Amino acid sequence: MTPEFMQTMTPDKAAATTPVIAIVGPTATGKTAFAVAVAKAAGGEIVSADSRQVYRGMDIGTGKDLCEYGSVPYHLIDIADAGEKYNLYRYLKDADAAICDIAARGRIPVICGGSGLYVESLIKGLRPPEVPQNPQLRENLAGKSLAELTEILSAMKQLHNNTDTDTPQRAIRAIEIEGYYRLHPEEARQAREGTPRKALVVGVSVDRDVRRTRISRRLDARLKEGMVAEVQHLLDSGIPAENLIYYGLEYKFITEYLQGKYSLDEMHRLLEIAIHQFAKRQMTWFRGSEQRGMHIEWLDGSLSPDIFAAKVMEMYHSRFPNS
Repeated sequence: MTPEFMQTMTPDKAAATTPVIAIVGPTATGKTAFAVAVAKAAGGEIVSADSRQVYRGMDIGTGKDLCEYGSVPYHLIDIADAGEKYNLYRYLKDADAAICDIAARGRIPVICGGSGLYVESLIKGLRPPEVPQNPQLRENLAGKSLAELTEILSAMKQLHNNTDTDTPQRAIRAIEIEGYYRLHPEEARQAREGTPRKALVVGVSVDRDVRRTRISRRLDARLKEGMVAEVQHLLDSGIPAENLIYYGLEYKFITEYLQGKYSLDEMHRLLEIAIHQFAKRQMTWFRGSEQRGMHIEWLDGSLSPDIFAAKVMEMYHSRFPNS
């Protein structure tokens, strides 16, 4: 489809007609560099699908690496204040708007990220409602252990992974959402059934041992770069510690270290373990996405970005010859 024709279309029509490319995979697989190469080859722009890179001031811990984008435009990075609780509802609304804007200008949206729930929901065209907080429920659940909350949630829905149950706060929110869905079945249906978006989803495959080595080296590099100082600055700016802990991983463990819960060595060891476990959960999610009907083409993460991009574009034009 030619850019000239695309520019005569309404944004919604352009978004519905233009197939997107999604570059997915667990952390430390080099997704950003590959997505940038694909965007350059496709004449596209990147739409981030990272649940934490939306926050301003959370740069080192989320691995924004904005220098990698060069001249490639990107969207949905630095769009919320640190301390907020950005959610799936907001992400899908913002991502749809970004995709409409990109497609209406005759360019190809390239989704990049490791937040499997965001990617899968976006590709499947799901429309979850904005679920309000339930103060009474939260009061009733306050003080329950994570194990107890997980048991309550598992009785309400099938748990495909433990993303909803990695902290008590997230588990309570998941119970809150599921309770709302039970009272509003039509909104629950819209959240679970959608019109799939035309998409080529490409996963970056990296050997487990290579990924583990990359994670360890990257953690050391980020600590040297000033990740502890970044978290301290966020705390000093008035963001409550519990809000940073809610974000998990780097922000959870470093905040707890600054609170005196761990020594520096203990924090490093526990955080490293947590990131390895997180990468494993990400792969579990994407494998589950395939079982739930989202086809992923896996490419070797040892390829150079240019060769990776060439293979992606070959698949894209083969699958969508009129695009």
